[in-house]
Amino acid sequence: MKKLSFLLLAVMAILSACENNSNKAPMTDNPFLMEWDTPFGVPPFDKIKNEHFMPAFEKGIELQNQEIEALVNNTEKPTFANTIEALDKSGRYLRRVQAVFFNLTEAHTSDAIMAINDSISPRLANHKDNIMLNEKLFARVKTVADEQKELNLALETENASKLSTEQQSLLDEIYNGFVRGGVELKEADKARLREINEKLASLYPKFGNILMQENNEFYMHITDEAELAGLSEGIKSAAAETAREKGVNGWAFTLDKPSWIPFLQYSENRARRQELYTARMNRGNNEKFNTSPVINEILVLREEKARLMGYANFAEFTVSDNMAKTTENVYKLMLDLWKPALAKAKAEGAELQSLMNKDGIEGEIKSWDWWYYTEKLRAEKFNLDENQLRPYFSLEKVKNGAFELASRLYAIKFVKRDDLPKYHPDVEAYEVTEEDGKHIGVLYLDYFPRASKRGGAWMEEYRKQSGSGADLVSPIIVNVCNFTKPTGNTPSLLSIEEVETLFHEFGHGLHGLLSQVQYQTISGTSVKRDFVELPSQIMENWCMQPEMLKLYAFHYETGEVIPQELVEKIQQAAQFNQGFVTVEYLASALLDMDYHTASNASEIDLSNFETNAMNRLGLIDAIIPRYKTNYFSHSFDGEAYAAGYYVYIWAAVLDTDAFELFVQKGLFDRETGKLFRDQIISKGGSNDPMIMYTNFRGAQPDITPLLKKRGLL
Repeated sequence: MKKLSFLLLAVMAILSACENNSNKAPMTDNPFLMEWDTPFGVPPFDKIKNEHFMPAFEKGIELQNQEIEALVNNTEKPTFANTIEALDKSGRYLRRVQAVFFNLTEAHTSDAIMAINDSISPRLANHKDNIMLNEKLFARVKTVADEQKELNLALETENASKLSTEQQSLLDEIYNGFVRGGVELKEADKARLREINEKLASLYPKFGNILMQENNEFYMHITDEAELAGLSEGIKSAAAETAREKGVNGWAFTLDKPSWIPFLQYSENRARRQELYTARMNRGNNEKFNTSPVINEILVLREEKARLMGYANFAEFTVSDNMAKTTENVYKLMLDLWKPALAKAKAEGAELQSLMNKDGIEGEIKSWDWWYYTEKLRAEKFNLDENQLRPYFSLEKVKNGAFELASRLYAIKFVKRDDLPKYHPDVEAYEVTEEDGKHIGVLYLDYFPRASKRGGAWMEEYRKQSGSGADLVSPIIVNVCNFTKPTGNTPSLLSIEEVETLFHEFGHGLHGLLSQVQYQTISGTSVKRDFVELPSQIMENWCMQPEMLKLYAFHYETGEVIPQELVEKIQQAAQFNQGFVTVEYLASALLDMDYHTASNASEIDLSNFETNAMNRLGLIDAIIPRYKTNYFSHSFDGEAYAAGYYVYIWAAVLDTDAFELFVQKGLFDRETGKLFRDQIISKGGSNDPMIMYTNFRGAQPDITPLLKKRGLL
């Protein structure tokens, strides 16, 4: 108790540097230390303050330690119920504060939040290691696993096991988690693993904070309206609003994609395009904001961790726990796609080069020219300008379209709830129910960029689904994106890419919301990393289908449904620029794998490594990886997608093949939707993902639909 008291004093000292003492709330008022008297048990965001987090983390760690100690000291014979289920249920209070805090670090951060993150992340890593390296605890888990294995052998088939498929999956997940957590290592190696995990836990937020600070600081300021030639009134209005927010006159363009992409697409000012493009391309790779030292250290530590665990490199360690199983399988898929994609991209580049030369610009086309001339070529080939489409893609209508699709496929409803507490005024809250009104869960939507939010789009679970009947715990999910804010009387108008992003993250949200498993450890999106993108990416397939467009693409001023002429142009242009899209993605995915399969990470020079990797692939100069090394957040902002950026293309094979069944049966066929819900979305990680897929599709996935969709055949 003295140690705990000392730690609490130290914590409060840290917080005093982050918060004004007068704003502190007494611990007795800490929302995390009491039950939440809110509708559906959602977090009481209106009552949570920064000074609540550290005491809540401390209490959560203390309570879980007590649970683990009781489990270890249980004198009863280890069973599935008293060991595996007990582990699944442990740490409730800690999970609660983690869920709220770590979404805020990404969606609504501050200096105080970042300071707390720097302090708590290594300690949480240490707490996790205390559990995963606990030999007495693992001995109980191993006893249950070994006895179950013997029983399965005795009964000849796993189907005859006394455990259900879901129970067996939970047992396997927990057992493998201990093994992959290092419990079987020698004591000296365990000690070193602890050091590595703590250090990595401190480096990941450091990487993300550098990029967020640079992103918030940079803007390209324009005061001469002549330099805005080619930009629509909507783009200019948004830039003027950004300038006002920055406290300057004129127009400001940022590195946020809703600002960055339209400028590259339509600005006639090549020098300004180069300026804005280069600023994004050089993020994290300059004197003031430099992520290189952090990345170098991450790579060295990951390599050492992998070797401690008995693997040649970090990629082997990561992929071995995914559907792909081996790095050879990952490379084969990507390199098989690379050749036709690069050939298509080169052909696209030749057409763009010709257009640029017609404009009287000599020399080779550059990266900052590609987006601009792609739009000109789209207009020339298909008489289609994305600015023609944006008025039909107002955020509100697109969101309602996603809701309508889910309602048709899965028989669910979305009811807006203005009475639920939120962490920011931009956030919306919805109750999700079955058609008969039975509560399913809560969905928060956070769609607009701000200085306190990192770029990109993601889904998080404030509370995972678990249990059933009287013991049911309903899910609380959030979708976070960065779309253009409304300006004046003009609502947020989305590009095709942004429409697809909304549907994508909504798919992740449905995966969490429609989960129906007993155990939180394997519920919702807790599946193999290269399977988790299937429920999200399949949703993108509906976006531009003619039948779907008729449901949500209405002009924001006239209310007119999108004309058939535009629908036909969208269909005709569906494979346009797909060489570029595929190549820039694969370049990053292959770069990620190359970093994590390389030997002697301590000798890597990041700039030369990336250049050499792209040269080996034959990447043309006019295209760069979608994420260059120094701002490759998927790879270096944590471990979820490290040596795993490939998962999007792996899942693309699954989603395009799965969507073919909807094409055959009907885009809104409820029986097919029910089958997908029952066999994929609701199952979480309760079964082998390929078994779940074949139960839905009736066969192994076929790559042909993906090749057709991208025009790579």
